[in-house]
Amino acid sequence: MEILNALILGLVEGLTEFLPISSTGHLILVSDLLGANDERGKVFDIAIQTGAILAVIWEYRARFFRVDPKLWLNLIVAFIPAAVLGLAFGSYIKAHLFSAVPVASAFIVGGVIILIVERKQRPFQVDTTQAMTWLDALKVGLAQCFALIPGTSRSGATIIGGMLFGLSRRAATEFSFFLAVPTLLAAGAYDMWKNRALFAARDLPMFAVGLAAAFVSAFVVIRWLIRYVATHDFRPFAWYRIVFGAAVLLTAYLGWVDWKA
Repeated sequence: MEILNALILGLVEGLTEFLPISSTGHLILVSDLLGANDERGKVFDIAIQTGAILAVIWEYRARFFRVDPKLWLNLIVAFIPAAVLGLAFGSYIKAHLFSAVPVASAFIVGGVIILIVERKQRPFQVDTTQAMTWLDALKVGLAQCFALIPGTSRSGATIIGGMLFGLSRRAATEFSFFLAVPTLLAAGAYDMWKNRALFAARDLPMFAVGLAAAFVSAFVVIRWLIRYVATHDFRPFAWYRIVFGAAVLLTAYLGWVDWKA
């Protein structure tokens, strides 16, 4: 069952990580339904994000493995705000917000914000990630801090935040991909090290399946999303968030689904 759960959660992670619909929120809800919402499950959900990150590195390997001081400086600057707040409040967030009702509420709020932002076409000053300054990166990094709330969506916060701060839709989307690399690698490594006593060598197959599933599904989504943003906006994702969040709250209130967390 752990291997099957790992496969399901890996697919969920990869399919949702780079869309503005919150991978963490989906993992929390699916883990509830699978009965994998204990401390081991929470750490596993964070650890398998590495699979999705490897998909980004592979897709953009030409940029990542080329000496590009400006890109790496921008990523460091953007990474710092969420890293500081995550270290300060991570334990509190995991203890109090990793449950169905807060996640569903954040789904709805985030969806409404996306609809508001998408109502008006905004001119952009930065067309590509190469044209971004460290100040542009810092603004996106500050927007990423909102994603510490499960259900908000790291991709949604950074893409919509980037657009509000003057980035083109494509530039904001690509920089969101890039920023995921230091952010999620650091989060996964830190959480695994802190909770290493929960796992043993026999858990390696479970992690291998989860990471592989996350890598493959994320790779497909990355390629699709870059083509999608060239001609579409994010309103369909906003309505999905609102409807899904409302469904979770309704089923929780009526007792139709046992959201265990």
